[in-house]
Amino acid sequence: MESVHERIRKSYEQLTNQQKLVAKYILDEPNQVALHPAKVIGANSGTSETTVIRLCYSLGYSGFSELQNELRQMLLFPVIREGVVQSFHDAAYEFNDSDDVISFTMEQDVSFIQKTLNGLDRHLFDQATQSIVKAKKIIIVGGRTSFAPAYWLSFALNIIKGDTHLYRGQIDDANQLISEITEDWLMIALVFPRYLQDTLSFAKAAKEKGSKILVITDHELSPLGPVADVLLKVTTPPPATLRGMSSIFTLLNALVSGVSQIDQERVKKRIQRYDKSSEHFYPFVQES
Repeated sequence: MESVHERIRKSYEQLTNQQKLVAKYILDEPNQVALHPAKVIGANSGTSETTVIRLCYSLGYSGFSELQNELRQMLLFPVIREGVVQSFHDAAYEFNDSDDVISFTMEQDVSFIQKTLNGLDRHLFDQATQSIVKAKKIIIVGGRTSFAPAYWLSFALNIIKGDTHLYRGQIDDANQLISEITEDWLMIALVFPRYLQDTLSFAKAAKEKGSKILVITDHELSPLGPVADVLLKVTTPPPATLRGMSSIFTLLNALVSGVSQIDQERVKKRIQRYDKSSEHFYPFVQES
């Protein structure tokens, strides 16, 4: 069953401008939507009760009550832990003693990793790992500061799976890559503010060729949201690609671990071959 976040992401481009305002409010303020009636949500989003109800119908719900009940169920478990997470976050921002920069930085990292975990849809995560395992070939795209996590993910997947190509922008021949794409390929796109038009264009071209698209980003309504077959959201402090790397890499590490768990035997053999190759080219020199 698709969550309200997934329904909004997939339907967003077809919504009216007024419905988009409500949809964005639902994504940004789920706690408020879970607590208040449609009339209040309409007022808070700058629309009306009628627009809220029409949006619910457009998303496939029987009415506002069904959407609201789903949000309440979704928020129930994370809310229990939110107080602890927020206390970490608040403490880090209130602390201004530069002598304890280690605690300041790491407490923020811990809080945003926890927030990413709380907001992660496990069903979508399972879809993401399965799509990686099943893909005949994988292209990974990440521009500017997203290039570092994209590079690491391509390196890791090439060890445990193989057939993974890191798209390097102008260095690569994009036309050649796109011409080879088939329906059993997967593109993994990492996109964070500022979103690159080059990444969006490349992903759209791959989608038209039939490739599955896995997007890792900071918001359901990021530019690649409508293109994604599966979208995984990372919660990061701004700017995401400078201060949010810990959350991004933690999610990527979980993806690699998930793939390894699904395909244990083949991954084990690939790692063994990789280790033997490393020993051959980089032998350990013992001291006499």
